Amino acid sequence: MLDFFEILTALKAAALPSGLEARQAEVIKKYASPLCDEIYTDRIGNLVCRKRGEGKKLMIPAHMDVIGFMATGADERGFLRFAPVGGHRPYALPYTPIIFENGVPGYIACDGETPLSSLSDLPETDLYIDIGAKSREEALSLVQPGLCAVFAGAPERCADGTIMTPYADNLASCAALLCAMSEIRFSKNDLYFVFSVQEEVGCRGAKTAANAIRPDVGIALDLTLTGDSPAEKDKARMAVSLGRGAAIKIRDSSLICDRPVVELLRSCAESAGIAYQNEVLPAGGTDGSAMQRSPGGVLSGVVSIPGRNIHTPGEIICESDALSAARLIAAAAQTEI
Repeated sequence: MLDFFEILTALKAAALPSGLEARQAEVIKKYASPLCDEIYTDRIGNLVCRKRGEGKKLMIPAHMDVIGFMATGADERGFLRFAPVGGHRPYALPYTPIIFENGVPGYIACDGETPLSSLSDLPETDLYIDIGAKSREEALSLVQPGLCAVFAGAPERCADGTIMTPYADNLASCAALLCAMSEIRFSKNDLYFVFSVQEEVGCRGAKTAANAIRPDVGIALDLTLTGDSPAEKDKARMAVSLGRGAAIKIRDSSLICDRPVVELLRSCAESAGIAYQNEVLPAGGTDGSAMQRSPGGVLSGVVSIPGRNIHTPGEIICESDALSAARLIAAAAQTEI
């Protein structure tokens, strides 16, 4: 199997937000090319890796876009204003280091004593990025409106086999999907591994890919929340924890997974001795919903990697869970559908 941590580190170094996924795609292409029969990029940027088979079509997407920030302008003192790209945890934004796509570093701060209740409650003028500039002209010479930024930082190994990193969602799934591809020896299924774009702004890439591929079955790979930390309220606590294996989704707010796909994944896990958990996510969605709703409908399910602090700079996953997800995807891909 490929080196999961190596791939995750390379992907984080390349990561840019939704709509600017080409750098991530180049990293993925380097690892994926020897593992498939055909690789191509579609019109909106999805990277499609096909391993041909004579059977039914199985589409397995993992989105390669991440959340981020887009500069909108600068004030006379040189402080940048921005718009969020994708959904952010509001309290995680102020006092966060970021880096623009051209390499300019910055720091998100908040005007005065603005209450940090939620991003929707904060006036746009109350959040800014400090890049050290002393005037509007200097700031705009470094960062023009439309330039995007991401959380700074790199993956770090932590206690008990965990990894802390920005953008485990969903670069960890991209790394796990590549690991799965490296484990597949033979499949009668016609396999389409799709590294999709713009999931964080509405699952746009997976919808386009599913429309073109017309798969019989779809299994998305993404992160999910856990219920094992003080951050989760008892009334909403999920029965998913770090270190207990991949999660097989049953439902979230965007789809009810098709029972045949859920049972396929459970059967594959049990036959191969792969640890798994059952996931019922109270809110959120994945590329699974885009496939399920595509023309003609697609039997859809999701394999999830449990993660804490999702959509913050300090997401935490367990490497063994990611590898369980990779093994489960590989087992399902090699099972005739």
